[in-house]
Amino acid sequence: MTVRSAPGRPGSPSGDLDAVTLRGITATGYHGIFDHERRDGQPFVVDIVLHLDLQPAGTSDDLARTAHYGELADLVHGIIEGGPFDLIEALAETIAASVLGSFPVAAVDVTVHKPQAPIEVPFGDVAVTLRRSRA
Repeated sequence: MTVRSAPGRPGSPSGDLDAVTLRGITATGYHGIFDHERRDGQPFVVDIVLHLDLQPAGTSDDLARTAHYGELADLVHGIIEGGPFDLIEALAETIAASVLGSFPVAAVDVTVHKPQAPIEVPFGDVAVTLRRSRA
């Protein structure tokens, strides 16, 4: 008997992929357009959703047949601490490209939060979200 993921799952790039989600990867980055942002740094928080078929890993119980989320966290953490980038859009693009190049995924969603962005009015969060795929 073959079991497949339910087709048409909302948020899936092709409707039949599963997802691995890792939220809240936090590190100090030196990104921004202002000198004080690059000098002093600030926290950045990244959420990642990997889109892939998890059935091979689920049926085999083999880590090599999925995306190792510990390695994913290390990769993203290193990119946040690297750079610097002027824009969080550029940080998100770099993360997405690195994930696609390092993990067996069809697509990745990346959200970069900049909770201490230099904004003069009270705010809850600033974030960019992008989806990149192999297609």
